Amino acid sequence: MWAYINHVFIEQFDLWIALGFLAQAMFTGRFMIQWIASERARKSVVPVAFWTFSLLGGSLLLVYALHRKDPVFIIGQAAGLVIYTRNLMLISGEKKRALAETDGLKIPGS
Repeated sequence: MWAYINHVFIEQFDLWIALGFLAQAMFTGRFMIQWIASERARKSVVPVAFWTFSLLGGSLLLVYALHRKDPVFIIGQAAGLVIYTRNLMLISGEKKRALAETDGLKIPGS
């Protein structure tokens, strides 16, 4: 067992493994962001940072998966990137529409 642990966590450690750990930390960090935002709001909230961390962490994990040549991991991460990107696009469109509505209003007395 110790030989396995030594091989997996020590002997094969390189920059790719470090990238994989960084990517996984970012990907996991999104859940901490979502949890903290929800606790503060006292309701379930999905902040923009959740989708940003999802996109960044998922992108890095896809690079790692491509390097490892793992087809299951590649398909899983690539599919997720579509969802994260689309959510960020929807949020951006919503902000633009809200800004356009605000700009169209006339403020009394101005």
